[in-house]
Amino acid sequence: MQPVLDSIRVVEVTEALAGPYCAMMLGDFGADVIKIERKKVGDQSRGWGPPFCGTESAYFLAANRNKKSLTLDLDHPFGRDVMHRLLQSTDVFLTNQPKLDSLKRASLDPETLCAQFPRLIYCAISGYGLFGPKAGLAGYDIIAQAESGIMSFTGEPDGEPIRYPVALADLICGLYSALGILAALFAREKSGRGQFLDMALFDSQLTLLANIGSNFLNAGALPQRWGNAHPSIVPYQLFRGADHRHFVVGIGTEPLWVKFTRVIGIEESIGRDLHYRSNQLRIENRTALIHLLQEILSSQPAEEWVSRLTEAGIPAAMVKNVDEAFCDRQVLERKLIVEFEHPELRAAKSIANPVRLSATPVSYRLPPPLLGEHNQELLMSLGYSDQQIAEASAAGAI
Repeated sequence: MQPVLDSIRVVEVTEALAGPYCAMMLGDFGADVIKIERKKVGDQSRGWGPPFCGTESAYFLAANRNKKSLTLDLDHPFGRDVMHRLLQSTDVFLTNQPKLDSLKRASLDPETLCAQFPRLIYCAISGYGLFGPKAGLAGYDIIAQAESGIMSFTGEPDGEPIRYPVALADLICGLYSALGILAALFAREKSGRGQFLDMALFDSQLTLLANIGSNFLNAGALPQRWGNAHPSIVPYQLFRGADHRHFVVGIGTEPLWVKFTRVIGIEESIGRDLHYRSNQLRIENRTALIHLLQEILSSQPAEEWVSRLTEAGIPAAMVKNVDEAFCDRQVLERKLIVEFEHPELRAAKSIANPVRLSATPVSYRLPPPLLGEHNQELLMSLGYSDQQIAEASAAGAI
């Protein structure tokens, strides 16, 4: 079965996470992804460790499968010539240079390339986009999380704002960018023309306010920190068992509440208390109820409660460490870990793409590349001779 993007070429001139993650998603769908990297140094995330796996950082391995690496000095005439030849057969150009002036100096700005290659899908990823009062400022995940409002209500009620520990703004922007590129490719099928996407970490992060954003925009309600609790559903939070292990319970409906009281043995006591007969009343009396529930749930080990609750159809789960999560039977049976042969590592592992297409499934063809691993192959495919490649290498152009 042919992957859905098997005829699409992507040229990626990005580093770190948002751009590489976007390009990797496209590569999973079958696109031919060529990653342009700085000579000698490469993508900055190659140096983001520990941990390192041989010469490679584990961070780089997370976002760069299904790609070929080509090192170029885009300030050198040879490097610019290579880029020009590449773009003649490119469908998607991806960059994360935040300053429009820098792109213009390299003749890689959207206006220039879209005029020169009318079918090109040009996607620029930056911290704030290419227009607006903050355009050109450096974009980092922690900055987007702080400025979008997300951090203000993340954390314990009496604690400080907390950054989500995974680079959420980068990942979400990478996913939105991939979604936008797919939409632009579909539009090109009808119009025959490409288009420009101006993607920003800040914009993408702001969308994660979701219902919290709607609460403010439509009702003027500002969020507060709830820690592991839910502002609108009780109980929907973290508890601790007799063995001091943590588990979570989500009681989202009244029938679930009734069933919950039966399973934990409080149907005739707390279950009949008028203070807790509805979700609204449980919210109003949250503190007292959670204290009572924690006392009861402290009587049995966490796994015992989770087993009883899930058997009864009540949403509950252990809080697992990462190693426990990767050993879960659900992970193994759904093949959510993929493994590659790697030129320097015995094996490189990666988290699978979660999109499951029945007719055109994602494919895992290439491990994350070594820096410049495909220089010779790609340059020869563009028509350069062995002598030209050797001379370019000697001149420091690749």
